[in-house]
Amino acid sequence: MDESGTPELSGGTTHFVFLGLSIPADSWKSKDAEISAIKRRYQLRDEEIHTPWIARRYQEQDVISNFRDLTYDRRRLVVKTEREARLTHRAAVHGLPKTKTLRKNFAKTAAYIHLTLTERHKLLSELADAISKWEDCFIFAEATDKTAFRGVPPATPPFEEGFTQVVSRFHRRLDSAGELGLLVQDSNPTISRRLTELMRRFYVDGTRWTSLPRIVETPLFVDSQLTSLVQMADLCAYATRRYMEKDERALFDKISSRFHKVGGRGQTLRGQPATVPLRHLPPALATHD
Repeated sequence: MDESGTPELSGGTTHFVFLGLSIPADSWKSKDAEISAIKRRYQLRDEEIHTPWIARRYQEQDVISNFRDLTYDRRRLVVKTEREARLTHRAAVHGLPKTKTLRKNFAKTAAYIHLTLTERHKLLSELADAISKWEDCFIFAEATDKTAFRGVPPATPPFEEGFTQVVSRFHRRLDSAGELGLLVQDSNPTISRRLTELMRRFYVDGTRWTSLPRIVETPLFVDSQLTSLVQMADLCAYATRRYMEKDERALFDKISSRFHKVGGRGQTLRGQPATVPLRHLPPALATHD
C-alpha cells in the first residue's frame, strides 16, 4: 500500500489517493526480480523508485551543454557540480533556511541525476508495462477530490477513509478466493501508528462494510527503499493521482487494466468508464462503492 498527494485539505495537491497493489505470495519473488532487472538497466539496482521525484524536471540538467551526449558517470559529476554552485548561490542570496530545503530536494533526486528526463519517463513506462502484464495482481484505490469539501473537514479524514476502503475491498478479494493476506506499507512513524490503531479497531468491530478475518496481523511497515514492490504501489498511486488532477494518461492507461473488477461491473470516473473498485470522491462522482 502507498499514497500519493497530501491528505490534508490545505495541502498542495487537489487530490489524495490511497492505493493497494495485491500480489500473490507465490509470485512475489519473480515479480521483484523482474522489477530489479529493469532498475539495473538504468543503473538503479539498489535505489528506490520514488515516482514523483523521478518524473519531475531537473533544471540543472537543462543548463548543461550536450548533457544527453555524456556518459552516466560524467552526467553525475556535472550535475553535482551545478547543484553545489546553486546551493552556494542560494545561501549567499536567501540564507541558510531556504538552502536547507533545496539541499533536501536535491537529495531526493540524487540517485536519478544520470538519467535525462526522457530516460526517466521511459523507466517509469517500462515499470508500468510490467505491472500491466501481471494478470494475477489487482489494484484497489480510493481517490479523494479535496476541493469538494470546500475547506470543511469531512467526518472521516481522507487518509482513514482511503485506508478503510482499500482494506475492505482487499478483504473482499481474499474472501472470494478463499485466501489469507498481509498488508505491507511504506514505513512512516506518524502513519504507522495511525494505521496500526485503526486496524486494531477493525479487528474488533470490522469496517463499515465487513469484518476482516482473512487479513493477518496489523500492517507490516517496511523501508520502501529496500522493497521494490512497495515502490510499484507508489508508482500506481502517483499515476492515478496525476490522471485525476491533470488528465495525464501515459502511466495510468498502462496500469488501468489491473484495477480489480467485481462481477464485471464498472463505474463512471470523471466521465470515463472505469473499473470497481477505483472510487473517485466526492460521492456524487461515484456510481458504485
